This record gives sequence, structure tokens and C-alpha cells, in this order.
Amino acid sequence: MIETYERVLPHGITLGCRASGTPGRPVLLFLHGFPEGAFVWDALLEHFAQPAQGCYRCVAPYLRGFGPSSAPAEPEAYRARHLVQDIAALITLEAGPGQPLAALVAHDWGGAVAWGLANQHPALLKTLAILNSPHPGAFLRELRHNPAQQAASAYMNFLIRPDAEALLAADDYRRLWEFFTNMGAEAAPGTPGAPNGAGWLTPAVKQQYREVWRAGLTGGCNYYRASPLRPPRVGDPAAAAITLPESMLRVEVPTLVIWAEDDSALPPSLADGLEPWVPRLELRRIPRATHWIVHEQPALVARLLQGFLLKNDSL
Repeated sequence: MIETYERVLPHGITLGCRASGTPGRPVLLFLHGFPEGAFVWDALLEHFAQPAQGCYRCVAPYLRGFGPSSAPAEPEAYRARHLVQDIAALITLEAGPGQPLAALVAHDWGGAVAWGLANQHPALLKTLAILNSPHPGAFLRELRHNPAQQAASAYMNFLIRPDAEALLAADDYRRLWEFFTNMGAEAAPGTPGAPNGAGWLTPAVKQQYREVWRAGLTGGCNYYRASPLRPPRVGDPAAAAITLPESMLRVEVPTLVIWAEDDSALPPSLADGLEPWVPRLELRRIPRATHWIVHEQPALVARLLQGFLLKNDSL
């Protein structure tokens, strides 16, 4: 059974949470992406709370700016250091002081936060699992040097427009549904999608999404406005103007990367060459799966994550 509650963090941000399992058990923390919400993890929250699957305490927060969580208006409030601060504080509240997570599991923007947290606060987690969220070193490499990645990520420059929220909300969120069902070429070329449709997008799931989006879209768009990791364009050098020191890229904890290979915004090349940054890497490439693999194949995700947790349960 899924329970819902709010966590007020010491620095004043409130995160709405969904959870399953017995408090006091080892914690799995799940981070969603854009334009999603914590509910996308419900099947995994219930799966891993079962005694046969480890009897974990499973928690999925709505990231800042999404759904019931705090949503500061200014883009600066969504810089990486603030997002990492939120999750570091939440880990202490959920797992207890000095107790690391059994695993941090993250997708899309949640993965961007998770990569940073694993680099900066490795003592807060025993393991890391990433689903289609590029390592910052790989993403910067591809944005700077790969025209195909620049084209695939062009939608980011749509999402930083001042009128992005209004355009996304128009016609019952037509452009947001296109994120899931096709390329969304009219509004945002290169937006991740499933070319053959999205059978998982049932009326009930669509209503869950509407509830998140009705709470506001500015927070989600502000993730893109606050980050320089986007394709360069005339008057905006974006990724071409930044460098990342190696000290910010190293992740020492055991890391599972699940990469759906039919992700139109995040191609398979982003999973290449990670070993120098992530020496304890386990990479699983999934053919015929899109960016929305958590919706499409939750049983496969659960199986891969279960095997990874069993392999590392002595840590």
C-alpha cells in the first residue's frame, strides 16, 4: 500500500513523498524526472517493500518544483547544489543520521541529481542505480562534440523559453502528451518519445500526470533554465562554455546503469566510456525500450535492480 506524506527539510523546503514498506528497514530512495512525478515509481515501491524482495522501506519524493513539493519561482533555486541539498537532507530524515541508503534509484532529472549526490556525499548511499540519465561528463562530451546529441537535445532550448509553461499547458497539455507518444516535433524537436505510441498511458495514468502538471510547470522548466548543460546556439554558448573538473565526475559507489537504447533524446552513445568516472560500473543496455522504460517495463527494471541489490547486499 502506498502512503503519502510531506517532509519539511531543515533548510525550509517541503517535499511531498510516496512510500511503502516498514519504517526502520533499509531504505531505497527513488527520484523521478521531467515531466513526471513520484507516482511513476509506485510499482517498484510496492515490489521492494515485500518480504520476498528484501522488505525495504521504499520512498519516492516529488522533487522540488513538482506536484505538492515546494516550488520556488526563480530559476536560480534549481541549481544543482540546491537539488542535491534537498535529497541529502531527505536521506538523513528517511534513513536516519549516519545510516546510508541501500540504494538511490533515479531517472532523467532525478538521475542528474543522483550523480551529483553520489559524487559529493558518497557516505549517504551504498549503491546507485541510474535509468537513462547521462553521467555529466558523458553528457558534456556529447553536447560539445556530437551534432546528433545537439539535435536530440534541442528540446531543452524550447523548455527555457519564457512562454514554455503556457505552451505546454495549452490544449490539455497536448505537447506534454507528445513527450510520451511521439517526437513532439512541432513544439520541441528531439523530445524523448515512443514513436509507436505509449500503451501504458492509460486514462488513469494521464489523470495522475494532470494532477502533477496542474500544480505548476514553472518548477520543471526551471531545471532547464538553471542548467548550462544544453546545446549551444547563437548568443548562448551553453555547454560549449563550461568545463567540469574530474573531481566532480568520479563516482566510487557500486553503480548500475540501465540504458534503454531507443531513447530519442538520450542516445546509447551517452552510456559509452563511463568506466574511468565510474570504476564500479554495471551497465545493462535494453534494446527496444524508450526513455519511459519505468512505465514500459517495470518488471524488467525491478528484476535488474533486485539482482544488483543482491550482489551488493554485504556492503
